[in-house]
Amino acid sequence: MEFQAKENGFITQLSYGELHVSGDEQYGFRPYQLLVSSIAVCSGGVLRKVLDKMRMPCTDMKVTADVQRNEAEANRVEKIHLHFIITGENMKAEKVQKAIEAASKNCPMVQSVKGSIVVTESFELVSC
Repeated sequence: MEFQAKENGFITQLSYGELHVSGDEQYGFRPYQLLVSSIAVCSGGVLRKVLDKMRMPCTDMKVTADVQRNEAEANRVEKIHLHFIITGENMKAEKVQKAIEAASKNCPMVQSVKGSIVVTESFELVSC
């Protein structure tokens, strides 16, 4: 990837389109938003695949991310709690918990921040 400086941040061209990144939300996505989004979406995508393999396909999924940052240390991201709201039929909580654990172990983004950012998960099930 190549990033070109602009007046209020950076821009890169990707196959899907332009990505604007800036410390000021007025001019692009903030870097921490992209970090958290990558972790949340990667986790959700891997979880969907694991649920499919366990023959528990979900019909819908929502992921919320609660982020804790440390202002005393350059406002670094220290913790991310992901909460999955999973809609499907015949979902068993015990199996979903195992699927979330497997997804966490197999998500490249979660594994990339392991040891520097604490990522935790919870879930709730919604019947169709």
